[in-house]
Amino acid sequence: MAQLPDATRIGAVHLNVRDIERALLFYCDTLGLRERRRDATSAELGSDSTFLHLHATPDARPRAPNESGLYHVAYLLPSRADLGRVIRHLAAARYPLQGASDHAVSEALYLADPEGNGIEIYADRPRDAWPRAGERIQMATDVMDVESVLAAGGEARWVGAPDGMRVGHVHLNVNDVPAAEAFYRERVGFDLVTRYGARASFLSAGGYHHHVAVNAWGTHGGPAARPATLGLRRFNVVVPREGYEDALERLGGEEAADPAGNRFRITLPEATS
Repeated sequence: MAQLPDATRIGAVHLNVRDIERALLFYCDTLGLRERRRDATSAELGSDSTFLHLHATPDARPRAPNESGLYHVAYLLPSRADLGRVIRHLAAARYPLQGASDHAVSEALYLADPEGNGIEIYADRPRDAWPRAGERIQMATDVMDVESVLAAGGEARWVGAPDGMRVGHVHLNVNDVPAAEAFYRERVGFDLVTRYGARASFLSAGGYHHHVAVNAWGTHGGPAARPATLGLRRFNVVVPREGYEDALERLGGEEAADPAGNRFRITLPEATS
């Protein structure tokens, strides 16, 4: 089976938002992303690189609860200390948090933006510390030791997105997990990392714990994602040049949708859009 190069990663995520000014207040003023470009209908945000595009779509329809789409965007921080600082910052700002988990391979904070788009902010543990059973990476969902993570942040304040912060993975709602898993393995070229029963699969390139996750928690058998819906517009899969043409050939072009209608684009590392 064709595989993506080890250096494949997730690039920028594009979101349709109803109120771009409100979204910018959250992403820039509360979360601390940097505004890298702005025009009347869109904005590009990130750290030392662009990894989030907001598109003003005030007339877009809301996503139905049982419809495929975005479960969350996961923003990867360079260090555990950064995670401790952002937790302290958001708690001091009294921003509503939804959970904090220890996944054995990473530690993660969960929240949502003002339009309900799910967010994970996480820091990875060193790869040689990831638990394994044979060739499979073993992830967990345990309670985070928040005090330990806060202590790792020390006394330094969160002053916004640190250099190196980026999208680490995307987690998608789909209506048929086996079909989505087969698509991301056979057509895109990701490897299967693990399954959680029949309703969630985790896939990656290069031995990462996951670049794409798909689940059918509440969306099994529901309608596929539709264009011009609030939430996920598309995400980018960044493929090194040595695997780029093969990926395009498998997909029949640079932009595609999975069987649940979630759209993505294959891009080269130098692309930002």
